[in-house]
Amino acid sequence: MGRVYFAKGLKGMIARRIQTDLLRQGIFAGAAEKFVDGDFGGNTTAALQALQQRRSLPVTGSVDEATWSQLTPDPLPSLYERCLGLTAAFEGHGFGLVQGNFDGAGLTWGVIGFTLSNGEIQAITKEAEALAPGVLARTFQDLAPVWLGVCAKPLKEQIAWADSISSGPTKERVPDAWLKAFARLGDEPIIKRIQMQRAFDKYFVPAAASARRLGLTSELGVALAFDVHVQNGGFKPKAFALAAGLQADTPEAQRRLLLANAVADSALPRWQENVRRRKTTIAQGTGLANGANYTLASWGLAEVPAA
Repeated sequence: MGRVYFAKGLKGMIARRIQTDLLRQGIFAGAAEKFVDGDFGGNTTAALQALQQRRSLPVTGSVDEATWSQLTPDPLPSLYERCLGLTAAFEGHGFGLVQGNFDGAGLTWGVIGFTLSNGEIQAITKEAEALAPGVLARTFQDLAPVWLGVCAKPLKEQIAWADSISSGPTKERVPDAWLKAFARLGDEPIIKRIQMQRAFDKYFVPAAASARRLGLTSELGVALAFDVHVQNGGFKPKAFALAAGLQADTPEAQRRLLLANAVADSALPRWQENVRRRKTTIAQGTGLANGANYTLASWGLAEVPAA
């Protein structure tokens, strides 16, 4: 049996792809209408075992390369897709969830938490409308003119508007109409493609460059760098100085853990514990983050050379 790429505990886009391919072949466990839920649990394991038994493969309930080839002719998800799957799970937005001004970013939305303050949400909606005219009118409906008017204002006024529609103790909530509008927008295939491409261009490519500078050559190392670029805006000079001061033969696992803690130490005090748990989970390949246990080998990320 070859390397296991995906197993019980995986959540999100890749889990949903596995479930969809199983269901397409008439293989599922539990209720068919509830099978595709993006959560690789007992039902997905049982369905994979059934597939493997039918195709005379080792019955493991997990996905190696041979099992993947029985699911779909598509290639295994790339390292980028696997890194994105993990970070997207940490971010918890999917493609469509929008949150209010809980952190000063105005609005946060999309697969890696694109923000209003960075101009990312505005850029995505502008590109979508250019590529698929009418997408905003269809998804935002009566709110489309409001959104376009907001986007035409100076950034400071955009943030003030976002703050005005944010509510709750931490200002995470937005009115139901906006919640539904952004959810509909996130369901559009063009939006998913734009979000995926933007996450690759603006975050994964710079993260891969940072990983090389920091001496991170494994899948876990690249995953750590990507998560830092998404959640923390990249590595600070102190992190690069720390890496440069390490002996050349420092094991990468040790290097990752030192960098993970350095990133957490540089975060704002109220976010430090969250950042530390998240980063050390990636650095070590397992851990507790955001109240959930993660084993990154089940997400297709391991202590093997990045490729």
